[in-house]
Amino acid sequence: MDVDALTHELYGLRPQEFTAARDARASEARVAGERAVAKRIAALRKPTLAAWCANLLARADEAQARRLLELGQALREAHRTLAGEELRELSGRQHVVIAAMARQARVLAGEAGQPVSEGVQHEVEQILHAVLTDHDAAEAWMGGVLVKAPHAAVGFAGLEPVPDTTSRRTSTTAPAPPSAETPARARSRAQAQETAQAKAEAKTKAKALAERAAGEAEQAEAVLAEAEAELSDQRARLAALEEEIASLGEKLARAGAERDRLTTDVDTATRHHDRAEQRAKKAREAALKADDALDALRDASSAASG
Repeated sequence: MDVDALTHELYGLRPQEFTAARDARASEARVAGERAVAKRIAALRKPTLAAWCANLLARADEAQARRLLELGQALREAHRTLAGEELRELSGRQHVVIAAMARQARVLAGEAGQPVSEGVQHEVEQILHAVLTDHDAAEAWMGGVLVKAPHAAVGFAGLEPVPDTTSRRTSTTAPAPPSAETPARARSRAQAQETAQAKAEAKTKAKALAERAAGEAEQAEAVLAEAEAELSDQRARLAALEEEIASLGEKLARAGAERDRLTTDVDTATRHHDRAEQRAKKAREAALKADDALDALRDASSAASG
């Protein structure tokens, strides 16, 4: 059984159809003796509605999906080289393209018999923004098998500007010489620095909490996947047992019917036996009487001749 082809097939189904189809396929693989394949299939997770909608885009027009990823690559390059004008122009194009694609995803979902809300359309937009900075999510999306929204993209983390590269919009005006700072301005600057430091610390703590929550969520998802696989396996075993019980029930019913038929035949044979036995008894009695009568005649004949 080709697991990749089957996975692509399952993720093309509407989300509400996914679980039953996945369990059925896993059961088929298990019955066929392909336990490793059955385990991989059972571990597949149902896609969110927004992820399914995003997958529709890649499945419907692979070339369009690839152009979006190429636009993301151009944005990363512009960020890396500090190409300000180009970055702004590409960023504007990105928002326009993604908004149009999200609307298209909503239309495709309706055509597939799964109308979605404007909120889901907005989630699709967030997914499309995120796949531009997440390589693994981009591959899953291009394959039409994205399960859930990737972590929200923030800028182009991990892409540092090329050393010694300056913005293409650097000013030609020389900086003004520093002016004397008054005590009031010094206090204001110190307060601003303290505020900025407090915000930075709060942001660091929030980021740590978010990362920890994301890790816990991933662990919970893994536990859920294991539980779903175990549930699928137990359901398949229960279904096999129920089939066996049904088969045994049919055999038992046939055996009961055969028993009833044989019981009827035995009763009929018993009645025939009883009647035959009675006839045989009467015949034996008649034979004895005939023998007695013959003996009497013989005795009488002997007496008359003597």
